[in-house]
Amino acid sequence: MLVVALTGGIGSGKSLAGDYFADLGARVIDFDQIARDVVERGSEGFDEIVQRFGDDILSNGEIDRGKLASVVFKDASARADLEAITHPRIQEAFHMLVAELEHDQILIAQIPLLAQSKHDYHFDLVVTVNACEEIRRSRLLDRGMKEYQITERFAAQSTDADRMAIADFVITNEGSTDQLLRQVENLYEERLYPARMGI
Repeated sequence: MLVVALTGGIGSGKSLAGDYFADLGARVIDFDQIARDVVERGSEGFDEIVQRFGDDILSNGEIDRGKLASVVFKDASARADLEAITHPRIQEAFHMLVAELEHDQILIAQIPLLAQSKHDYHFDLVVTVNACEEIRRSRLLDRGMKEYQITERFAAQSTDADRMAIADFVITNEGSTDQLLRQVENLYEERLYPARMGI
C-alpha cells in the first residue's frame, strides 16, 4: 500500500484534488471529517470540548464549528487546548483506517494542518497543493467567507514555504480545474501508481 498526505492552505484546492485522486481509484479520507467524527455528540471528545469551551459553542446540542472556530482562531492557547483534545483521537482513528487497507491500495489523506502537526502519521509521500494568497482569498470570498475570517485562518495555518518544505511533490493550482486535473492525473499515473507497485 501507499499512504500519501495531501495538504495545502485553505482555498488552495486540495479538496478538489482529492476528488480527482478518488476518481482515479485512490481511497481518499478527509481529516476534517475524522475531526468531526471524534467529537460527535455522545463522545468523550465532545464532552471535553464542551467542558473546556462552554455551551456557547453549541447549536441545537451539537458543536457549532463556526462558533468554535471564532474562539480558537483568535486565541493560540485555546487552539492548543482544542488540539490537545482532538489530535490524539484523530491519530488513533487514522491508524485504524490504515490498518483496514488492502495491501495494494493507495490512500490519500487530506490533512490541511500537516506542516504544523507534531504527530507522526507515517506518510510515505507528501503532496502539497499550492496557490498564491490572492487567488486563495478570492476563492474563499466566493464561498461566502468574510475578509476577517480569511485573515484569521491564514494567520493560524502554516506558510506556503512551510508546506512546500515538507512536500515530495507540489501541485500548483492557480489556473483552471482542467489544469489541476491534468497535474493530478500525471502525478498519480507517473509517480504514485509506480511507487505503490514498487517500480
